[in-house]
Amino acid sequence: MSNQPEKIKVLFRLRSLEMGGVPRVILDLLRNLPKDKFDFTLMLNLYQGELINDIPNDVKLIVVEKGKEQMSSNPIINKIQLAFRRLKLEIYDKFPSILYALKVPEKYDIEIASSYVEFDMVLNSADKKSRKIAWFHTDVTYDKDQERAKARVESMKKFDHVIFCAGHIRNVIEEFYKVTYPSSSIVYNAIHTEDVKNKAVEFTVEYDTLKRPIFCSVGRLHSRKGYDTLIKVHQQLIKEDHEHSIVVLGDGEEKNNLIEQINQSGVEKSFMLLGTKLNPYPYIKNADYFVLPTRSEAYPLVINEALALEKPIISTNVGGIPEMIDNEIDGVLVNYDEKEIYEAMKIFLTQPEFVEKIKQNTKDSYKKFDSQKIYNQVTEILEQEYKLKVENARN
Repeated sequence: MSNQPEKIKVLFRLRSLEMGGVPRVILDLLRNLPKDKFDFTLMLNLYQGELINDIPNDVKLIVVEKGKEQMSSNPIINKIQLAFRRLKLEIYDKFPSILYALKVPEKYDIEIASSYVEFDMVLNSADKKSRKIAWFHTDVTYDKDQERAKARVESMKKFDHVIFCAGHIRNVIEEFYKVTYPSSSIVYNAIHTEDVKNKAVEFTVEYDTLKRPIFCSVGRLHSRKGYDTLIKVHQQLIKEDHEHSIVVLGDGEEKNNLIEQINQSGVEKSFMLLGTKLNPYPYIKNADYFVLPTRSEAYPLVINEALALEKPIISTNVGGIPEMIDNEIDGVLVNYDEKEIYEAMKIFLTQPEFVEKIKQNTKDSYKKFDSQKIYNQVTEILEQEYKLKVENARN
């Protein structure tokens, strides 16, 4: 009889693996949490996204439905395939017992909703004995649909444990909705400084056609990311002869609107939308500064990554970002306000001594982000939930 202790079976639920902060966080955990303690399975609703090839080989994979990459290029057949896929997903949502009978061959000790998108998937699990964990990465106060935001806040009460990616996220729920969660934790997103630095030199980005200095930004092209305001600030600074360029990495539903705004503003040669990049680090490294003009944020990995590459940062003071940047030490924090973003960028363009001081301070910023400490914390949470499951089974 083996003395090997039984591994804790953990199921992570994710919609897909399209480029974004949440999938990257989950994949990082799957790579680095101790495999001698856990048996991990990743369950994807859709087998699609730029990060598909990053799934660790030793992680079991359950795919609910094909991704768009596996579908026909014929537009008529493609529409039929998408409609059939949507119908099956709706059936699985309404009758999770069918989904689990067809797709899920094992029982799990713990099921994790990787974001609010997966809340209902986990809460409606056919396995009623598994411990349910919600991972929350969103500042609900920004949501224009407050009924939806309140529903998510209430939904989290049904989980056995809630993990918040920043203290601010939990605090605003308590402040605005007067809701607390008796079993909850704050777990920051991990970053691997050396990996970021190594990937940053995989190739060189010259930016030959752009005027220096260059501000780089990385984010989804969504209205809440504030790129419309950044274009206005950029246009004003250019009019005042403060030469510089801006490059933005990312895609999203606002792309066409932003392109139209860029063209109407006459800054198409200095404000560039470069699209999504699987390796954004050479673009950040070969820029001069980093700017994040977002209206709303949780705990953006890209801030840590820009600090790892020793880039002076201007960021809005939202979400968990003040837990990442020490204002006027290793970055500059501003309110989401066009004038404040303008003033901060103008300082970067006119006060090189101040910027150099910021840059020097970024050299030690990595010490704030201890990845192993984060993995240990998650391990403890999962082990504790498993103990509670065992205790409940005995009682």
